Amino acid sequence: MLKVYGDSISGNCLKVKWTAEYLGLDYEWIETGVLDGATRSPEFLAINPAGQVPAVILADGRTLAQSNAIILYLADGSSLIPDTPYDRARMLEWLFWEQYSHEPYVAVARFQVRYLGKPVAELDPKLVDRARSALQRLDRAVTGSDFLVGSQVTLADLSLVAYTRMADEGGLDLAAFPALERWIARVETALDIADRAPIQTGSAYPTAA
Repeated sequence: MLKVYGDSISGNCLKVKWTAEYLGLDYEWIETGVLDGATRSPEFLAINPAGQVPAVILADGRTLAQSNAIILYLADGSSLIPDTPYDRARMLEWLFWEQYSHEPYVAVARFQVRYLGKPVAELDPKLVDRARSALQRLDRAVTGSDFLVGSQVTLADLSLVAYTRMADEGGLDLAAFPALERWIARVETALDIADRAPIQTGSAYPTAA
């Protein structure tokens, strides 16, 4: 059985959970908190020497880390990955952008406000500007389109909805992006995400990827 090591409130970890559940994969979720030092234990470092969640142990005993690498592996051959080379490349383009230009700003703003207790007014203005720019780009991309690539949900949507749906927890008003709010609802429905809340309390940032 697939073993998933993750911190429950990490969007990066939820990507793996949602992918496994969408594909009907049997998996064991192993709660691995970052702030309590679980990712620095010798046992976990033997699985992922980088000390980051999510990480998985596959059924054959091999290990894999980095959220987007894991979901690409799990979803290989499924409808979550487009059939044509161009659309697959477009999906990958969004996955790369998510980790480089979206998660470092949207997720960090959320972490600082919700888990460090920093007032929104005290967030680094550059962080806020870049987070809003990322949301604006997504809003434009889904204006007039149901999903980011093609006519059905793909890993591009799954990856980007993880932290986008919680952006308001970082003081980023999703109501300012109506097309984006509609896209979030569509993706949640398509992936059968039961609710908008994380699994339980904790924190998976900044050592989640």
